[in-house]
Order: sequence, then C-alpha cells, then structure tokens
Amino acid sequence: MNVILYSREGCHLCDDARALLLKHGVNPTVVDVDDDATLRERFNECVPVVEIDGKVRFRGRVDPVLLRRLIRSTSEKGFTDNE
Repeated sequence: MNVILYSREGCHLCDDARALLLKHGVNPTVVDVDDDATLRERFNECVPVVEIDGKVRFRGRVDPVLLRRLIRSTSEKGFTDNE
C-alpha cells in the first residue's frame, strides 16, 4: 500500500492524521505542500490530504473506520494477487 500524506508544518490536523495512520500500521510518505507551488495550489485549503495507491481518500480529517476498511481491503487484495 502506497500512502502519501500531503501536509504542512504547524497543521494540527496533519499531525493527527499522521498519528492515526501510524497507529494503524501505515507509515506514509509525508509531503509538505508548501514546498511545491502546484501542490500548494491544489491542496492549500484542505490539508491534510491522504492519498492511498494513487487515489485521494481523505481531506481534512481521516475517518478511522474508513481507514481500517481501506487497509483491510488492500491487504485482502494483495493476498489474493499473490496466490
């Protein structure tokens, strides 16, 4: 599972999102939107943004129930792909 957390320094919601991801065993690649003008324009008002396997799944807050479902779904898909 490839997870990117679009974030910015000083964002408490971003810190919460990262902590929740880590709590669920997901170590995201953290990208600071303020380091890239295109990302800042795209995500400025809605960080944190969590992208999982190329799809934006969360904006603003991470729903822990949906996160667990996505993790379970990805794990099951990965298992069947390896059979």
